[in-house]
Amino acid sequence: MKHQRPSPFSARASQTGVALIEVLVSVLLFSLGILGLIGLQTRAIGLSLDAEDRNRAALIANNIAATMWTTRTVAIDAAAWTTRARNLQAGGLPAAEVQITPDLAANTADILITWRPPQRPDGQQDSRLTTRVALPPP
Repeated sequence: MKHQRPSPFSARASQTGVALIEVLVSVLLFSLGILGLIGLQTRAIGLSLDAEDRNRAALIANNIAATMWTTRTVAIDAAAWTTRARNLQAGGLPAAEVQITPDLAANTADILITWRPPQRPDGQQDSRLTTRVALPPP
């Protein structure tokens, strides 16, 4: 039985286009990596905005508590604070609502601040921050 050696021309012909396929695969992998980085950056920006809004809500709740301490009463007008909380030029929150639930007998109040960031879809729950203020007895 005779063994035939492949001619150099046929070996070279079977390798034609391999370099092009390698380049295309590497471009595909690089593109997937870049898309992953873009998605990661988008998520990081969203979490940063959420943390900023939560910080604003905490500052608003702190201002309400400070007002309660200076006036020595837990009976505060929530509507006025809702207006202040919505004032975006003064560092407010988008679509903010402030609810103050005072307990005059215990001299405490629960402050609930809810808001909806513009980038959040309608189906998701609003963001919330709750705090309790307890004043010393009068």
